[in-house]
Amino acid sequence: MGTADYVYPSTNVERAPRVAIPPPQSSVKSLKYNLKETFFPDDPLRQFKNQTTSRRFVLGLKYFFPIFDWAPSYTLDFLKSDFISGITIASLAIPQGISYAKLANLPPILGLYSSFIPPLVYAMMGSSRDLAVGTVAVASLLTASMLGNVVNANENPKLYLHLAFTATFVAGVFQASLGLLRLGFIVDFLSHATIIGFMAGAATVVIMQQLKGILGLNHFTHSTDLVSVMRSVFTQTHQWRWESAVLGFGFLFFLLTTRYFSKRKPKYFWVSAMAPLTSVILGSLLVYLTHAEKHGVQVIGNLKKGLNPLSFTDLVFVSPYLTTAIKTGIITGVIALAEGIAVGRSFAMFKNYHIDGNKEMIAFGTMNIVGSCTSCYLTTGPFSRSAVNYNAGCKTAVSNIVMALAVMVTLLLLTPLFHYTPLVVLSSIIISAMLGLLDYEAAIHLWTVDKFDFIVCISAYAGVVFASVEIGLVIAVAISLLRLLLFVARPKTFILGNIPNSMIYRNVEQYLNTSSVPGVLILEIDAPIYFANSGYLRERIARWVDDEEDKLKSSGETSLQYVILNMGAVGNIDTSGISMLEEVKKVMDRRGLKLVLANPGAEVMKKLNKSKFIEKIGQEWIHLTVGEAVEACDFMLHTCSPNPLKEDSEAYNKV
Repeated sequence: MGTADYVYPSTNVERAPRVAIPPPQSSVKSLKYNLKETFFPDDPLRQFKNQTTSRRFVLGLKYFFPIFDWAPSYTLDFLKSDFISGITIASLAIPQGISYAKLANLPPILGLYSSFIPPLVYAMMGSSRDLAVGTVAVASLLTASMLGNVVNANENPKLYLHLAFTATFVAGVFQASLGLLRLGFIVDFLSHATIIGFMAGAATVVIMQQLKGILGLNHFTHSTDLVSVMRSVFTQTHQWRWESAVLGFGFLFFLLTTRYFSKRKPKYFWVSAMAPLTSVILGSLLVYLTHAEKHGVQVIGNLKKGLNPLSFTDLVFVSPYLTTAIKTGIITGVIALAEGIAVGRSFAMFKNYHIDGNKEMIAFGTMNIVGSCTSCYLTTGPFSRSAVNYNAGCKTAVSNIVMALAVMVTLLLLTPLFHYTPLVVLSSIIISAMLGLLDYEAAIHLWTVDKFDFIVCISAYAGVVFASVEIGLVIAVAISLLRLLLFVARPKTFILGNIPNSMIYRNVEQYLNTSSVPGVLILEIDAPIYFANSGYLRERIARWVDDEEDKLKSSGETSLQYVILNMGAVGNIDTSGISMLEEVKKVMDRRGLKLVLANPGAEVMKKLNKSKFIEKIGQEWIHLTVGEAVEACDFMLHTCSPNPLKEDSEAYNKV
């Protein structure tokens, strides 16, 4: 970048239009606009405008129950596709439901209950065509970890079960409230990097917990950190059961092989989808025929026949357990929302339709509220089950209804068949599912694109694996918020230069062929100016000026006369930001420099006008574009005598 080739554009400065000040707006109207942009950016009420009362009722019914929107156009071809998809995901949901219930230290039958009622609710209220509803490993692990710190599931199973229902109820109320109050953006504080690290850490913890089942151990640590688990495993080597280990690793190999085959040949997706149920059937037959339960292989035992019993009378709303239920419900609810909405949006993108995040929150919340009253624990939209649903060719949420009906038949007729199902097979199913959450390719991508995101990811992972799930989540959210604060408190500022033969000014570090403007320093502020960053910007602008003056003195070029601030990226400014600009102007005046503003937006101009800053700087020193600001500075440099304040300032600095 140099100044020798710079040529000032020949445009009449006197004809340049001034930056307009927006017309005054009432406080009520301004507040209404801001609230609308914050809570209703998608303008969901637009469809109700200019409609009759009856039509509004119908539209409202379709908004909260999308099934009334697509059901009238449902066809037999859709039913064929949804039936195949529903049966396929049911074959996955049944063994996974039982496995995840055991992971949550809950009766295995709850896994089947949770795959019956919630999918029916979601089919009526959900907006995703591809999401398959059910229990998930991470939420199950969180439930076991957080409730287990207060109540021992083995010593007081009834209270533990009731707390699980209460936590699910709290999660549902929290999720539905976020949707109804249009507060879905809160979930966005869990960044992509945070979720990758947290999910991978939780998957690692879940895998380590399954060593109990794989090795056939009766006693195991309740802690989830790596050190405690490894200590528990290797201090009980004399109790390892080789029969369980052989069965476990054998079925794990079978599950991983079928998954690899289905990935290589996507049209055979049903092979990996059917593998868990096949493992359960084969494992049960093997135990039944060999009487392996008498040789140390643990089995599920009796599963209660019948549909979900009501449980709303089991909810616990008394201290000291209510606090635990609320904390568990909110944390698991947020994690479930983040996973479910992310999965739904991913598949919606593939099929080119829209998912309303707030409507999804209402649907998730309602199904968990209903579920908590019908003996279910927390459910959401797991990726593995939804991927199978998508690959099976589902067309609508009817696939969830078909799955629920298949689970209903299982509850009514088939539960005795699971008596001999070995726990080690359930452990193998969980490990196989969790290996898919160890997304090392995503971590490598984070390292390649953004090192700080990689640090966030690894911190979340390490916190979960080496401390606890709760601590890992706190670390992940804290680091994400820290990064957000850094973005706000330390905004980017950079020098602009002129692209040759144009009126365009761009970052000199991005465009190396730009030319600097003699006697003028052009800076761009790339963020809104708030109390959090105003002090930093004041110091950073002063440092830019110091560096520029030192460079000009060492090279013997024209001394600095003007500092132009490009405000195009400054979407808003508060009183602290205005005070900062006033201080910068005073500093520039003392140094004999002139402060010039370019391209301020409507909101910024409105506040600068109300604060009388425009009067202080002068309307003539606020310009529409950087090019016009440079022309004005050039006009003053060539038509006016040198700035006496600048000469006095330089003389003072020499002394």
